[in-house]
Amino acid sequence: MLPRRHRGPARLWVAIAALVTGTIWLWSSSSVGPLGTYRVQDSVVNDLWRTADSDGWRASSAPRTYWPPPPTESESNGYLRVRCNGGLTQQRSAICNAVVAARILNATLVLPELDANSFWDDESGFVDIYDVPHFIKTLKYDVRIVMSVPKITAQGKTKKLRAYKIDPPRDAPVTWYRTTALEKIRKYGAIYLTPFSHRLAEKIDDPELQRLRCRVNYHALRFKANIMKTSSDIANKLRSEGHFMSIHLRFELDMLAYAGCFDIFTPKEQEILLKYRKEHFPEKILVPRERRLIGKCPLTPEEVGLILRAMGFDNTTWIYLASGKIFGGKRFMKPFRAMFPRLENHSMVGTGKLEENARGLAGSAVDYMVCLLSDIFIPTYDGPSNFANNLMGHRLYYGFQTTITPNRMALAPIFMDREEGHASGFEKRVRQVMFNTYFGAPHKRIHPESFYTNSWPECFCQTKARNHADHCPPDNVNDVLESQFQNKEDIGVEANNQTDFTSQTEELAGGHELS
Repeated sequence: MLPRRHRGPARLWVAIAALVTGTIWLWSSSSVGPLGTYRVQDSVVNDLWRTADSDGWRASSAPRTYWPPPPTESESNGYLRVRCNGGLTQQRSAICNAVVAARILNATLVLPELDANSFWDDESGFVDIYDVPHFIKTLKYDVRIVMSVPKITAQGKTKKLRAYKIDPPRDAPVTWYRTTALEKIRKYGAIYLTPFSHRLAEKIDDPELQRLRCRVNYHALRFKANIMKTSSDIANKLRSEGHFMSIHLRFELDMLAYAGCFDIFTPKEQEILLKYRKEHFPEKILVPRERRLIGKCPLTPEEVGLILRAMGFDNTTWIYLASGKIFGGKRFMKPFRAMFPRLENHSMVGTGKLEENARGLAGSAVDYMVCLLSDIFIPTYDGPSNFANNLMGHRLYYGFQTTITPNRMALAPIFMDREEGHASGFEKRVRQVMFNTYFGAPHKRIHPESFYTNSWPECFCQTKARNHADHCPPDNVNDVLESQFQNKEDIGVEANNQTDFTSQTEELAGGHELS
């Protein structure tokens, strides 16, 4: 805003000069990126709070070709059990893979088991984290789902059908499921795949199976009502002050030990990190400086603050921190908090029932939802971080929301120069890196980018597409699927195992329709 007249002509000319200088700088720093991309340099800070340009694309994971209903109980090849291990989003990916595996096998899926105890010291199961009736109802056109393996009667005795245990290969191809797994499920009537993390290849040539993954991830997997309410309460409180950003601050013991970035810590802290690494990861010689230069070190809290300040965010910015216990504690958080004092995490929900939802696996679910709802999301370490990678994909699907991913390799020498006393031009150099960072808009998936990070183009369509494959499905796709499903239902598709959920399913409200 220009200054008022009574402040004098001198200030007026200063303001005009600043405005002209800023305009020239913005014009000179902008450039046109590849088709279908949107870059920070094309914008100013205020624009970052808005969603990116979609170029006519929208999320769409509905089938584009004939998609037969799942098998009836008599048609099913058997029952598929899986145990999903790892953190929240690793389990989430495993659940998506389990549904796809059941579809490939023409099998009935038993509600996936969550191995939360070994990772979280938490006994929460699927029914404690996710809305089960919604999960079953949303996927009724895709797979038949039951709560448990049924009981069978043999030689006058009734007992539960025993599932044959298999340790599937990592990133198993579709052919493994259509041969080895199919043979076992037909022979034994039920198989149990454990562990089931990354046990189905991400690259599948069938786009319909990839779209099924999206239907599971972005439509069927809805958290329970108490988790959704807690997340909504936090987001609403933060947004009552205006916009807010979320930051996944991956500066915890396990990630730092994995990355091998020890040189910024005290001798005692380095001893702890080395001990943890030796106990949990394969032996490997790691040189911290080299790791940092190739972008393998998580950003420190202070580095995150310096990046935000260089980009133009000020100390009034509301920030939600999604993270575990920060290794090194207050010593590392103090400079970040000094730059950006308006920091919150899920502890802001207060006491009582809400606080119970902010611990363990449920706490991670709250972090996930608040990050999904935030105006801007910044992952500080997107290497093996399932949480950050999956959130980037969900935000892309959710409406091309702004995600800023710092290029750690490009930033490393800039930070190292500053630490060695060469701070001249520091913020300008940081801006040059950050203003060439892609964020939020549809772009081609390039290895090693995960399908869960970027499901474009399989799970998107273009409203005015030139390419036939990119056309959006018809508006009545749900009616077609329901008609096909109902035809089977009329001849007895409903399984006895699902009858307990009939009344609950009929009461479901909300959720996303497939499109």
